[in-house]
This record gives sequence, structure tokens and C-alpha cells, in this order.
Amino acid sequence: MIEVRNLTKHYGSQRGIKDVSFTVEKGEILGFLGPNGAGKTTTMRILTCFMPATSGTAKVAGFDVFEDSLQVRRRIGYLPETVPLYTDMKPPVYLAFVAGLKGVPYRDVKKKVAEVMDDVGLNEVAHKYVGELSKGYRQRVGLAQALLHDPEVLILDEPTIGLDPRQIKDIRNLIKGLAGKRTLILSTHILPEVTMTCKRVLIINEGKIIAEDTPDNLTQRLQGSMKFEIRVLGADKEEVREGLKGLNKFKNINHLTGEGKDNSFRVEMKEQRDDIFKELPVFFAQKKWGLRELKQAGLSLEDIFIQLVTEEN
Repeated sequence: MIEVRNLTKHYGSQRGIKDVSFTVEKGEILGFLGPNGAGKTTTMRILTCFMPATSGTAKVAGFDVFEDSLQVRRRIGYLPETVPLYTDMKPPVYLAFVAGLKGVPYRDVKKKVAEVMDDVGLNEVAHKYVGELSKGYRQRVGLAQALLHDPEVLILDEPTIGLDPRQIKDIRNLIKGLAGKRTLILSTHILPEVTMTCKRVLIINEGKIIAEDTPDNLTQRLQGSMKFEIRVLGADKEEVREGLKGLNKFKNINHLTGEGKDNSFRVEMKEQRDDIFKELPVFFAQKKWGLRELKQAGLSLEDIFIQLVTEEN
């Protein structure tokens, strides 16, 4: 659905992005991450035909963003970080106005406005002026205007920034509900946002793509060996440590928290072994220790992001 190849943009002597390449499949939600100034906004502006690239190619739904920009714009819905709203209009009036700008046939405007207002949950504030709406509802109006012309592709820039936890949950659920129906690029600085909504992550730093994979695959790649967190009752920490060493399966055994006969450890495997979840409970049962918790310890997306950006720098 989206195909970007060797996209490069220079601002005079300064580089915006360099040789950026990626694809987004139909119905996929791609998380686009990067620190400030990394090149996210530049890439988004090129894809939305706001500005040209210095070199490279980009296609949306088979149309070149440079040669067929009008066709591309008809197929893209865009929610910028700062939503351009007319505060003296009520949501249905504003959306009808935007529908006209986007070329929605006049006979269909009323129906489309009603549909998107229902989709994003705006009906209960339809009687209010946009200027009277909360930040969360303004974001919903922005999302509604992006959906009005039934685009195949949605590009959302920081859709939950500045919202309270309940508003974030509502917008997040709206975005997840679009999966499979639309192709989405979600640009954000909020790392949990990507974990909860995106199946694939693209990380950009200093204008270059430094990682592209699923969060799980990135975790496995950077973490290396398997790590587990274990909580044990019925033995002091040194007794548990010596018992785990005797198994000869771990290269690191670190005490995390606890005192007396209630202790938690993080252990690192010498080699990848999926049967450890069966072996450890049997071992603790033989020792007559209580195994209260056994879980695999993975890197968070924040850990991955910081490690990749630091390595790149």
C-alpha cells in the first residue's frame, strides 16, 4: 500500500532524511518512532505531498507522490499534531465544510458526516462549538475529518499527545478499531502507544532508519539470551542462589528484592531453552520451596528505543 525507496531530503546544506526505505502492507498499523529532529515529520510531509523530496521515490496505493499527488491526496487522511479546527463551528458544520473541500459529493455529505461522527463518538457533543470541546473531543474531530473521504491510508501524528488517561484509552481504541480497514502510519513519541496499537515498528534516528521489525523480534534480537524473573518462598536468598547455580543452566543469577525467605531473582540462561518453564517448577517442588512467580523478562519498547538510538549515536 505504501512503498518508500531511498527517500532523501536536504534543507540547503542540512540533511533531513537520507536513503529512507520501508513498506507498509494493506491494513497494517506501522509505528513510526524517533527522537525530535530524527526525520519523522519530514517523511510524513513528503508522503502527504506537502513537500517534495530531494531524491528517491514514494508511492501510495500505486500512485507516485511526486507525479500523481492529487491521486495520492484523495487516498490519504491526515491528522497533524496540531489539528486545524475552526473553533466557531459546531462539529457537524465543520465536518460538512471539510467534506466539500475534500470533494465528497454534495448528496453524500450529510450521510458521511453522520457516519464519521458515530464512528469516533462525537454525537453527544454535536450541539457544542468546537471551541468549547475538551482536547480529547477535538482530537476526535480531527480524526473524523481525516476519515471523511473514506481514505485507504491514514497518517496520524501524535494523536494522543496532551490527553488524559481516559481520553488516551478512547483514542487508542478508535485507532485499533481501524486495523484491517485502513493502512495506518502512527508517528509518536509515546512508546507504550506503539506497543498497544502497532504490530510493526520503524525507528528513525538522525534521518536514517535504524530498525524495522515487530516489538517482539526487536526484543529477542537485542536481548540475546533468555532472562527470567523468579519469586521463591521458603528459602533464604543464598540457599536459592546456590540451588540455581547447581542446575548449571544460568550464567547470571541476580537478587532483585526480598528478605528472609521471600526473594525475587532475575536469571539469564546460558542457552535458549523453552523447556525451562517445565523444569524449574519440578526443581522447586523437589526442594519444597514455593514458586510464586516465573515469567520471562523482556526489554520494554523504551529500552529497545534507547539502546538502538544510543548505539547509532
